[in-house]
Amino acid sequence: MRADYDFSPLYRSLIGADHMASLIDSALQGVGAREYPPYDVEKTAEDGYRITMSVAGFRADELEVMAHPNLLVVRGERARPQPEGAVLHQGLALRPFEQRFELADHVVVTGARFADGLLTIDLVRELPAALKPRRIEINTPRVTPLKRLIEGKRKASKAA
Repeated sequence: MRADYDFSPLYRSLIGADHMASLIDSALQGVGAREYPPYDVEKTAEDGYRITMSVAGFRADELEVMAHPNLLVVRGERARPQPEGAVLHQGLALRPFEQRFELADHVVVTGARFADGLLTIDLVRELPAALKPRRIEINTPRVTPLKRLIEGKRKASKAA
């Protein structure tokens, strides 16, 4: 049973919560479909990530990795070979799949490798220079109103 949640309180207090609410809603849907193929997501550095998918039985040319803005799509499709004899047990999961990963802003795919039945995808979060924190220097006038007042009193006392 799936419950619908009301995210309207978030909209009143958080700017941009509509994107977060859609991410939560998509995470609540289709949990069973997201289990194949199994995968790990790990943090490799402060701004580095790695997705490792177990795609045993697939060849590299049967896999496709597509990077879209804020979305990574991994597809696999294998033509099932016709068995030579009678199949007594079918346990290999070689069905086609499509796995979608929602990416945060400014996360880009830097590379993908396939070895020993594992597809490894490296990602890094690259903030544009305009979004990185920068120090703002505070300018102060050479002569402040207080300094002017003090200077004026000194001149008045010297003149007297």
